[in-house]
Amino acid sequence: MMMAFGQFVFSLPTLAYQDLQRQTSWRHASNSRIGARPSRQFVGPGDDTFNLSGLLAPELTGSTAALDELREMANAGAAWPLVDGNGIVYGQFVIESLNETKTLFMQDGTARRIEFQLQLARVDDDRTDAIGDDQEAA
Repeated sequence: MMMAFGQFVFSLPTLAYQDLQRQTSWRHASNSRIGARPSRQFVGPGDDTFNLSGLLAPELTGSTAALDELREMANAGAAWPLVDGNGIVYGQFVIESLNETKTLFMQDGTARRIEFQLQLARVDDDRTDAIGDDQEAA
């Protein structure tokens, strides 16, 4: 298992990604000042996204049904836990987009090569409880 997204498991028999990109941002409010650079204040975490891309070759590895399953998960609009093969839980994520490019077609129109890009965005906020606990303790 490379990674699990809810009950969907990324692996060679289902859908194996070749590239994984993670982008995390943090928010800093800016206030203009006369004669000086703007001051900045940390206001919390920003977006956390994962972009997975890879190649599906149905004759060799993977299944086109895996892409259909991801589309069904996206259509449900639900958030799912994202866990890597080492057991690290990244949080709850939703599918923002799924792109596929089909090439190398057989006579009946079946693609022999399918490239895909999947974008996941984090929706949970695990800092809410910690902030509330700090305020109660003060």
